Amino acid sequence: MPRTAVAVAAAALLLLPAAACSGRPEPRTDSARRAAATPTYELPPRPVRPGEIRVTAAPVQDGDTRFQVIGLQKGLSGFFASHAEWQARGQYVVVRIVADNPGRTNSRFDAGRQRLLTSDGAAHPVDAFAQATKRQPDVFLLGAGVRVEMDLWFDVPEEASVTGIRLYGDPPLGYTRTDGVTVPLG
Repeated sequence: MPRTAVAVAAAALLLLPAAACSGRPEPRTDSARRAAATPTYELPPRPVRPGEIRVTAAPVQDGDTRFQVIGLQKGLSGFFASHAEWQARGQYVVVRIVADNPGRTNSRFDAGRQRLLTSDGAAHPVDAFAQATKRQPDVFLLGAGVRVEMDLWFDVPEEASVTGIRLYGDPPLGYTRTDGVTVPLG
């Protein structure tokens, strides 16, 4: 085969893949590249606990903490724990959350800062007694890349109508406070 024919055949083979494509490829954004390259954990689904309403709120972030509300129980007159039985002054409302630290350093979680919002405009603090009796965390360090799933117990007036929860994360380095972020529950 003459040299010219070999060169033409080689050039044709090199151009063949380009000719096979119809149109120009779609440009990929940085986030699309990361999403395509980042595998995800396959966590098995768990049933919602008895008496709990599944909440499908999107994750939100305040400071160095990302939150997701996943469950809600309202109108509880009391509770049983491993060592106690207790009646609410009004009604217990339990909000199940996932607190996540997407950062590279520890962040502080303080259950006492979280507030349940009701239709009368009130912001109710966590009930410290119920929180302790139900053995839920109060204040702790949330390690880098750590997720914690827990309940927040509130004792609100019996006639109160829950509208949302205001969640407070740890302020980023150099800041003294965060403004909190509200997740609707109504």
